[in-house]
Amino acid sequence: MKNLYLLICLFITVGVHAQEQEILSALDSKADFYGSIAMQIWSNPELGYLEIESSALLQKTLTDAGFTVKAGVADIPTAFVAEYGSGKPIIAILAEFDALPGVSQKAVPFKDPVVEGGPGHACGHHLFGAASVAAGITTKEWLESSGTQGTIRVYGTPAEEGGAGKVYMAKAGLLDDVDAVLHWHPSSQNDASATSSLANKSAKFRFYGEASHAAMSPERGRSALDGVESMNYMVNMMREHVPQETRIHYVITSGGEAPNVVPAFAEVFYYVRNPDVANVKSIFERVVKAAEGAAMGTNTEMKYEVIHGLYNLLPNETLGKIMYKNLEKVGGVEYDSEERKFAEEIMKTYSVKASVEDAAKINPFKVVEKGTGGSTDVGDVSWLVPTAGMSSATWVPGTSAHTWQAVAAGGTGIGQKGMMVAAKTLTLTAIDIFNDPEVTGKALAELNERRGEDFSYEALTGDREPPLDYRKN
Repeated sequence: MKNLYLLICLFITVGVHAQEQEILSALDSKADFYGSIAMQIWSNPELGYLEIESSALLQKTLTDAGFTVKAGVADIPTAFVAEYGSGKPIIAILAEFDALPGVSQKAVPFKDPVVEGGPGHACGHHLFGAASVAAGITTKEWLESSGTQGTIRVYGTPAEEGGAGKVYMAKAGLLDDVDAVLHWHPSSQNDASATSSLANKSAKFRFYGEASHAAMSPERGRSALDGVESMNYMVNMMREHVPQETRIHYVITSGGEAPNVVPAFAEVFYYVRNPDVANVKSIFERVVKAAEGAAMGTNTEMKYEVIHGLYNLLPNETLGKIMYKNLEKVGGVEYDSEERKFAEEIMKTYSVKASVEDAAKINPFKVVEKGTGGSTDVGDVSWLVPTAGMSSATWVPGTSAHTWQAVAAGGTGIGQKGMMVAAKTLTLTAIDIFNDPEVTGKALAELNERRGEDFSYEALTGDREPPLDYRKN
């Protein structure tokens, strides 16, 4: 009897392995197809909430594959939800596609913008969207062929870079019935750890004064720029008196037009980050008080507009371990000779110590409760639905996000190979969840434990509408 049991287990194992290899082979056969989609988006970088062509391309790809697509959801023209199947569980895969301003770059290992000062995919969201669509379609084909019950959704989520698209989609209830969310992000390494991030709240502070001739009648002027500079001075002094993990960044987006005209208008754009949402809220209010004080002291008027607010990522070890297991199966990124040469050349442009071979390595799994580094609007999603994420080496090892080096690698075979690592890992993870009805229950129990019994979601954006024009100025 024991031998019979072992034989059955062996048959099951061999069958599962063969199925996985068939799925991976199917994705390999369509690598050029999905790569061409990514490159179309890379070649036409569109900023947050303005991703008209990028969103349309991904929607068409999903529609052509048999998904039902709802466009313009959550009052966002470029947001969409694509769905196939019926019943539970409902698994969502997130897809991003917005670019960043000012980082235009050709696919070469030296700085050479396509358009000086133009936008570029320095965070690799062209790859993000294409890989997520690939995973969604491949999972749909598996559901269809296997006859498995369940629903696969691909969420087209605009404006991750400072626009908080997912927050507005969450507030619209688009994730209320979802059982598990999967996502990924381009990177210089392969990782599927269950980690947190920094919560983040941003606003544009606008000061209004009185214009006058700066030499002939300065006494009649009230400088809006003085208001901005006074605010910045006070916030910079505040840095000594905030938790050490806090990050506060600002740029002066409008400071006047001519030195001999007292500026009647000036604007500064602030980000406040911390691992804890409550800290972000309190520190942001102190920044607002600094702005109010600056306006009072300079006899100007101040108004501010919250642009986005994000929760920190809430790790989910239950789903994370499944994601990690599948990333190990898929493996990292192997360079050919041309890609290796490209990588070696681009690594000369920064001082971070790294090895070309690191692109093939998989980082060990770990759980990181306290966030460091950046922020993402996936954070809000992770407090509402059990969520797992990963990264793959779409950039040369040692590359930082939001750089021309990231744009360059993302436009080559290096980026596309990393994209396919993500597509394969997401697909296998979705299938594992569909195949194990107990997983979503365990993941939800973990989520409830982490967020606490008294948790009630309140978006940091308040009741404002999506800032659809935040990139137009």
